[in-house]
Amino acid sequence: MYLDNKDDSAISRKVDMELTQASVPHHVDLLGDMAAEPISNNFGELKLLKEMMAVQAEPQKSYPNSVHEPDCCITLGKDFSPLAFHGRYHFSLPKFFCTKSKDSSFTEKTPLLKVSSEENGLRCMAVHNTDFTTDDDSWENSSAEFEQRFHPGSKRTSLSRSASSSEKCEILDTFHGKFSLHKVRCCLRFLKVSGLFIFVVVCSILFSIHPESGMLWQMLAVSPMDSYTINFTNAHDSALLKVELGGPFVADVVDRRPDEFILVQIGQLEDLGPKRRHQQQILHNWTLPLDSKKSEQIIVSRTFEMLNSKENSISVQAFLQESQIVPLSMTYRYLHANVETQVTIASVILAGVYALIIFEIVHRTLAAMLGSLAALATLAVIGDKPSLVKVVEWIDFETLALLFGMMLLVAIFSETGFFDYCAVKAYRLSRGKVWAMIIILCLIAAILSAFLDNVTTMLLFTPVTIRLCEVLNLDPRHVLIAEVIFTNIGGASTAIGDPPNVIIVSKQELRKAGLDFAAFTGHMFVGICLVLLVSFPFLRLLYWNKKLYNKEPSEIVELKHEIHVWRLTAQRINPASREETAVKCLLMQKVLALDMLLRKKLTTFHRQISQEDKNWETNIQELQKKHRITDKILLIKCLTVLGFVILMFFLNSFVPGIHLDLGWIAMLGAMWLLVLANIHDFEMILNRVEWATLLFFAALFVLMEALAHLHLIEYIGEQTASLIKVVPEEQRLTVAIILVLWVSALASSLIDNIPFTATMIPVLLNLSQDPDVNLPVKPLVFSLAMGACLGGNGTLIGASANVVCAGIAEQHGYGFSFMEFFRLGFPMMIMSCTIGMCYLLVSHVVLGWT
Repeated sequence: MYLDNKDDSAISRKVDMELTQASVPHHVDLLGDMAAEPISNNFGELKLLKEMMAVQAEPQKSYPNSVHEPDCCITLGKDFSPLAFHGRYHFSLPKFFCTKSKDSSFTEKTPLLKVSSEENGLRCMAVHNTDFTTDDDSWENSSAEFEQRFHPGSKRTSLSRSASSSEKCEILDTFHGKFSLHKVRCCLRFLKVSGLFIFVVVCSILFSIHPESGMLWQMLAVSPMDSYTINFTNAHDSALLKVELGGPFVADVVDRRPDEFILVQIGQLEDLGPKRRHQQQILHNWTLPLDSKKSEQIIVSRTFEMLNSKENSISVQAFLQESQIVPLSMTYRYLHANVETQVTIASVILAGVYALIIFEIVHRTLAAMLGSLAALATLAVIGDKPSLVKVVEWIDFETLALLFGMMLLVAIFSETGFFDYCAVKAYRLSRGKVWAMIIILCLIAAILSAFLDNVTTMLLFTPVTIRLCEVLNLDPRHVLIAEVIFTNIGGASTAIGDPPNVIIVSKQELRKAGLDFAAFTGHMFVGICLVLLVSFPFLRLLYWNKKLYNKEPSEIVELKHEIHVWRLTAQRINPASREETAVKCLLMQKVLALDMLLRKKLTTFHRQISQEDKNWETNIQELQKKHRITDKILLIKCLTVLGFVILMFFLNSFVPGIHLDLGWIAMLGAMWLLVLANIHDFEMILNRVEWATLLFFAALFVLMEALAHLHLIEYIGEQTASLIKVVPEEQRLTVAIILVLWVSALASSLIDNIPFTATMIPVLLNLSQDPDVNLPVKPLVFSLAMGACLGGNGTLIGASANVVCAGIAEQHGYGFSFMEFFRLGFPMMIMSCTIGMCYLLVSHVVLGWT
């Protein structure tokens, strides 16, 4: 605390302080109360000189030479030593005594203790120490009392035992609290590492002690005249039989009896006695449509539940238009767990992975790897252990190649200064309005993702957004989350914007039903436009109390710190007496005054952030001087290659003559730009590649495929179909649209939407072709597409674009956690799915468009 001296004619007088440890045996309590207890060794002892006593002993006496002696003060620290002031205090020596002042205004520099004394002209005093206060009556006592208190031979006083003991108790409590917290953290860290290590060791042992599953592939030839039958003995602890068959099958025809097909029958042999032949009972029928003229081999598999029987049989027969032989390959194996057990284990594994990611126990990449190891160990235990070649085949290398190629392109592109230039242009376009700029960025991201892949859009947009927020002193995390949400929404509007839509349109069976590129895009585009119209105001509502700025001005930070110090000082005062209560009230008045000042400054600062900046034109000029294109030649090369890559992405869906996947296009574009840019420091470019993100996707692909082998995704589809079948026919279409959309949305927010979409399409086709259900296929497919695309906003790992954005942001130092994304993404997912559901119900139920 400090006091201002407003008397310009006052001449400062030197005050000497002498600190001793043993010479002065007693100490004066500043509140005027005599204490008999000795002072603690943690404090120094104060000795005032005779000049100080003379000032108080003869207050009415004039000084020699008619010179008015000025009022002065000392400021004491915790050790009763003079405090040195630096930095924020702009005076050399704070004052203990001040002359009277007519200025009664109360600001952040207003003195706290005001004393009205006409005898000595003293006005107020201030103490900087937060552990004690001074009684104003003590300075109005007689000179004899003052001399008796401060004279070296006078009776000694000390600080009260309560103040000293409370100070020591606070220090000891703080020390013990920190020490206990440190011990708890060490124990938790030890338990985490030990538990995860034991878990990894157990899974590794289980995976290693079981051999690879299955028998050798058997080659067989079937014809309409001859069938192939094999008898085998069932193991007692086996619950399922998995059969894999390879041949010229037609993958797009599901459970429809075409002209040519293969019939697989699973049966059991009953023993009727020693003199009678075994009788076969058919348990399962499996129909596989084929094209006998095809040479391509397609491997299909199916799992059958087996009864407790000693002998089982597999019969394979061909039904062809011509009498010819069809070559096939087959293998089978027993599984030691039923479907319900496998689904339960898969659900536990998935919940464990999400727990590791949500609570940030480990990095999400390591969490996906641990989940993959647990799923593989489970497959090994039940008898379905895959080989290393099979596990590698589960990884979607096209997606990894797309990510790697685009990361290389963006890494080289960032060397041109183009991202800084785009950030300044976006600020100019928004005319200094932060929310207008955010809406523009989200809208552009949604439009681009409708024609490009979501991952590509975020790879291009994330560096621009981060640089823009750095320039404008905004927090990039909230802006990035909003962008990736609208990227997923915009990607659902076209047939090429999101991978689930690509899978749906590529199905020949759905194309024959009328779901081609134009029909699918036209119907989804209208619904997504309605979702976007509602999403922008809803996003503003979610961000209503969010602090979009990144840093506060230094004056606000210092003011907050000062308020904290005053409030802490007031809380430490125990109002045991009238004087202490008065001091505490004065301190709280000071805190309230500073709070009002802080609110005014924060309101002004928020208004500058949220409303139009009056000096935005000046800021634009300054930003344009700082952030320019650094390499125009490299920029031309990058724009040429990137434009060609984006054009090939778009033409790949329309031109059948282009035999390149998206991954190949991105890799070739990266190689072109590496050659044109003449990159010598190749390691610098590779350091900007998100290797953790690539490894996360690889582990995620293995995890999702292993969960699919554990029948988790298939079980979800079958349960959804069974719920639809039990609904009355009048409400069946309405319930089917609602159920498929929300199941798809929730499932896609938890697991990858690509395998889920591929699994749900056959289920929906079976429902539409079932005469007892009698449902059109288009509303079901649109519900699947709407839920699978919009459901990716539910969690951080619900969509590939979310993970890519989080990885790039983390590399730039602005990583956001699972819960930070969940708090914004999940409400947006609920709202967007609700709007999409209403659109589909109006279109297909109310208007009857099927």
